Amino acid sequence: MTNCHNASRSVSPVERIAVTTCQTVRGVGAQEALPSSAPPDLRVRRSWRGGLLRALVAGLVVVAGLALPMVAPQPAHAVPPGTYAYVTNFNANTVSVINTRTNAVAVTVPVGAAPWEVAVSPNGTRAYVTNRADDTVSVINTATDTVVATVPVGLEPLGVAVSPDGTRAYVTNFGADTVSVIKTNTNTVVATIPVGAAPIGVAVSPNGTRAYVTDSDDDTVSVIKTATNTVVATIPVGAFPFGVAVSPNGTRAYITNLNDDTVSVIKTKSNTVVATIPVGDAPQGVAVSPKGTRAYVINADDDTVSVIKTATNTVVATIPVGDAPREVAVSPDGTRAYVTNANADTVSVIKTATNTVVATIPVGHLPFGVAIGVVPCPGHGKPGHGKPEHDKPGHGKARPHPANHGHRPCPR
Repeated sequence: MTNCHNASRSVSPVERIAVTTCQTVRGVGAQEALPSSAPPDLRVRRSWRGGLLRALVAGLVVVAGLALPMVAPQPAHAVPPGTYAYVTNFNANTVSVINTRTNAVAVTVPVGAAPWEVAVSPNGTRAYVTNRADDTVSVINTATDTVVATVPVGLEPLGVAVSPDGTRAYVTNFGADTVSVIKTNTNTVVATIPVGAAPIGVAVSPNGTRAYVTDSDDDTVSVIKTATNTVVATIPVGAFPFGVAVSPNGTRAYITNLNDDTVSVIKTKSNTVVATIPVGDAPQGVAVSPKGTRAYVINADDDTVSVIKTATNTVVATIPVGDAPREVAVSPDGTRAYVTNANADTVSVIKTATNTVVATIPVGHLPFGVAIGVVPCPGHGKPGHGKPEHDKPGHGKARPHPANHGHRPCPR
């Protein structure tokens, strides 16, 4: 079944063009044509791979007039403590919550329209979802898997990252050329920061002092000083920078350049590019392993993941995954990487020791973003919660009860 639309649009600074779309509902093999007058950064790939890269142009499944499916509300669904992967389903207006112990979807959470990206707070109690067509962020209580707040932000929110102390969430507004700063204890926007044109990705340094934003239409990265909410540096990188990840020690930032098929490695101390690494076709998502030894890069048009050895800045493995992969997240223990496959409506689970796919998990329609969080015992983080061990440093962080997948009863 095929739906074709002609749409004249002026949604964001990089989209003041007439767009013709012709796409299959299922997404496989779909085509979208852009006029020859379109800016070079929008004529990214001739293939366009169905439902995945169409969203780069402006969420055409929404703006061009396609109706998104309605999602019936679900009752609160408590999950046991453990490690979960949260996957945004762009065309279903939902988040799939995957139990990483069983590699099965435990619950599906309705959110806003066209959810793009997701980030989990460091304490594991909240997940933040950007809703591109709603200009909002849905805040999910991970213990009940319900939306507890909806925060208005800027035009076309895409990327989201949470500060290491959990007090702020940073959201890129693709259509407004800004970053919204959300104060998490009140779920309100406390600052709006002008950045470069068409920002997509955002990552916060481990010490929380800097946020790095990919300005896709400027071919730059904006460096935000979080103490003042101001841009203190602008770093030239490759063509159409998309994803960003910061190493665990904070010394390097990795930027995927979608139009260059490369990754720029930024030395954060000097805000300079110190290496450029060739990867696969149309790199988008990127994640760094907990030990910082590997960076995993999604190649959307190759249906692969490039594994970069960070010590040498070389690709040491290329892993086939599903159709039109979009984003990647690494488990807290570093043993697994989770990849969203947009055109396949699946998530590929990679065993990092062997660089092989060991599971494929069905999720919702057009999965885009993915983040992994550790859901703690109820009440974790509250002083003196029943037992002294609840106040011990590191309790429930990165190593839940027990190890990283356990479901041992919580202390009372």
